[in-house]
Amino acid sequence: MSRPSPAARDAADARPPSAERSSLRQSSLREANLGLVTRTVLAAPEPLTRAGVAAATRMTRATAARLVDELVAGGVLDERDPPPVTGRGRPARPLAGGRRIAALGLQVNVTFLAGRVLTLGGEVLAEHTEPGDLRDSDPAAVLARLDALAARLLDRVPGDVRVIGSGLALPGIVAAGSGDLLVAPNLGWSGIRPADHLRRASRAGLPLRVGNEADLAARAAAEVAPGRPGPLLDFIYLSGDVGLGGAAVLDGTVLTGRHGRAGEIGHVCVDPGGPPCRCGSTGCLEQYAGQAALLTAAGLPGDRPLTELTAAVRAADPAARRAIDRAAWALGVALAGAVNILDIPTVLLGGHLAELADLLVPPLREHLNRRVLSARWAAPEVHAPAGTAAPAATGAALVQLADVVDDPARWLPGEK
Repeated sequence: MSRPSPAARDAADARPPSAERSSLRQSSLREANLGLVTRTVLAAPEPLTRAGVAAATRMTRATAARLVDELVAGGVLDERDPPPVTGRGRPARPLAGGRRIAALGLQVNVTFLAGRVLTLGGEVLAEHTEPGDLRDSDPAAVLARLDALAARLLDRVPGDVRVIGSGLALPGIVAAGSGDLLVAPNLGWSGIRPADHLRRASRAGLPLRVGNEADLAARAAAEVAPGRPGPLLDFIYLSGDVGLGGAAVLDGTVLTGRHGRAGEIGHVCVDPGGPPCRCGSTGCLEQYAGQAALLTAAGLPGDRPLTELTAAVRAADPAARRAIDRAAWALGVALAGAVNILDIPTVLLGGHLAELADLLVPPLREHLNRRVLSARWAAPEVHAPAGTAAPAATGAALVQLADVVDDPARWLPGEK
């Protein structure tokens, strides 16, 4: 009889005993089921009870109840008060995302700083917005202000709430992995490592994730609460302010690209002979549809409120009307190209574009219907949904909370 080779013996020695392998399989199955229960509860359009979880996941009632008990004890899920009922028996308690787990979302915009503490149940525990003109600002000074804002928000969080991390949204190109800001043209920043300036934004060394402002605002549009998808799964999002950002969302997922730099629609060239842009190119979309560009084209100072532009259009001011029509044309050129390439025929307008939607959407639809190849069969839709200010701060918190949604077992007491 031939003997096993040394390599075979080593492989056999490295293999865990059958009882250990069985334990590992059971542990893996438990973790998978905890995740399934969590995602099922969070995604449900109406609150589920334990019996509803069992039915939705096809688990036995006993298994579903045991897993729910673990998640409730660990703060991942909460039991809510049952609705009033008449008759005998104890009413079942509906389940929701936990209030005792939260994340901090931060946002630097050209015109404001913002922060928001969001729970796994979608409740805002604390928030603050600080206006200001941050063009060509000192990044160290601005991030120090943001860090102080974050510390004030964290101090307002109840003691029984665990803040699992912080997210930061920046209006520029962020390096995937490192979180370094490569460039933010409208802030005048480049080569910044935000984590070096946000010491208090994370408690006890908790992680800080940095992302693009438009990507994170789109995440907030795609996910109305942690783990709960919004009404639209496929859309192109435009984030408007002094400049313009954008993101494409497919099946509820923001398409960031290999290097995390996708979606820079504000710097799509709509006219090579157009005005110079701060990015170094010419004829970029934001030079026609950015807030400052719109106001300037209408003959107004670039820092005036949009209400003045709206009033000028309503008063039939020709320069104001031309500014709106010019912006709608530029948006139509850029968006039609994106729709023709990606086949995502729904557009969501955010920021100042949403504020001007009544004026912009009608001519923009005309341009899209003329330029989008498939418009004869599926006319592009343009929406400007109402929402909270600083949506990217919400998106930054959602990205952190997704860790709990994806792997709740990791966050339970006694787990590594």
